[in-house]
Amino acid sequence: MKKQIKQIILFLFLSVVGLSLKAQEEENTGFSLDQATQYAMQNSYVLFNTKQDVTIAQKQVWETITTGLPQVSGTANYNAFLNLPVSLIPGEFFGGDPGTYIPVKFGQDYNADFGFSVSQQIFDGSWIVGVSSAELYLNLAKQANEKTEIDIRSAVAQAYYAVLISQRYREVMLESLENSTRLYEETKVYYENGFREQQDVDQLRILQKNAENEVLRSERELTIAKTVLKYTMGFDLSQEIELTDDLDVFVSPLVQELNSIDLDLINHIDYRLAQSNFEVSDKLYRLEKVAYLPKLNAFYSYSRTSYGNKANLFKEEWFPSSLIGVQASIPIFNSGNKRAKVQRARIELDKAENDMRYAEVTLQKDYLMASADMETAREQFLNTRENRDLAKSILDKTQIKFNNGMVSSAELSQQETQYITTSQQLVTSTLSLLQADLNLKKAAGAL
Repeated sequence: MKKQIKQIILFLFLSVVGLSLKAQEEENTGFSLDQATQYAMQNSYVLFNTKQDVTIAQKQVWETITTGLPQVSGTANYNAFLNLPVSLIPGEFFGGDPGTYIPVKFGQDYNADFGFSVSQQIFDGSWIVGVSSAELYLNLAKQANEKTEIDIRSAVAQAYYAVLISQRYREVMLESLENSTRLYEETKVYYENGFREQQDVDQLRILQKNAENEVLRSERELTIAKTVLKYTMGFDLSQEIELTDDLDVFVSPLVQELNSIDLDLINHIDYRLAQSNFEVSDKLYRLEKVAYLPKLNAFYSYSRTSYGNKANLFKEEWFPSSLIGVQASIPIFNSGNKRAKVQRARIELDKAENDMRYAEVTLQKDYLMASADMETAREQFLNTRENRDLAKSILDKTQIKFNNGMVSSAELSQQETQYITTSQQLVTSTLSLLQADLNLKKAAGAL
């Protein structure tokens, strides 16, 4: 009995834990924009690769540094001659006739050796420049990762806004469907009692069906928007996702405030990338110039060798050998090859300098255009929102008149269509406003 009670308690405990974990998982599917962005920073497939590029660049820096550090290598050889080499000795050396040769074998059937060598670079101008260049490549990799993070933040924000706008449009269309259905049912009752014509019923039926189509379309667009958001975040596509931020949180500040974002040229990622590319080109130019300088290396080697006619050489005597020296490599003449490389590197440096100036002008131009686009989007949003409110007011009045028999169903349908059209335009202008804000922040280097 006690055993059964323990099993029941264990089952209940595991069930509670399982439900708790499931609830936590469900809670984790709700994201604010900041949370969605942070999730993307940790799970984005694209960002994963750029982070790996930074790690690769760090390894490459160390690879470059180690080429100037001591290098130690060891060797070991064991040789067994199946047939010793034969040398021909003139016969007269041994009292033979001139012109004759005597075959003689020199050496032992077995020999072995082992040893090690140490080399150290004393001076190499290309190594000095290469180490500083490797640091620049690491900086470039970090900046590329930073730019990817900016792109990810922008993409997540756009996808997040698209979901919020799709939700808002779906709410409007559901409200329109509810009103159309109510009017259709009321008109149908009036028709059955002889107060309306069949044409009014049919017209409102068409209006209801159009509203149903808009609801279905808004639901499909919402599904697509959520899929895009999950894909951008690196979120499981088969799992549901909910948004906790409200659309007005993002729209209201943009409507109430004018542009107060200034261009931060020096800290803009695109300008810093152009600067880094210029610095890399400068290092490559210096690298080609130092190729005229000599290279100096020191080395030391030590080995032991043994010979014998038996396979086991460990019982034989081992003869030591060692060597120390310095090697200098001095470029003297290469038919203008190095000079051509220096000239080409200088041209690349001039191009990089021009690209940096071009990036500066381009960023200024992009900022001015983004600022103008932001003001245009803001004005269009305000006008479109006013049009939607007017269309809603006209529709409400027309419905009252229709209920009182003052207007026809065709006029009511026209006003309903106008309201849906202005609602769609408001959705478009809202998305344009939010995208313009993102583009402005990105152009200003504030994203």
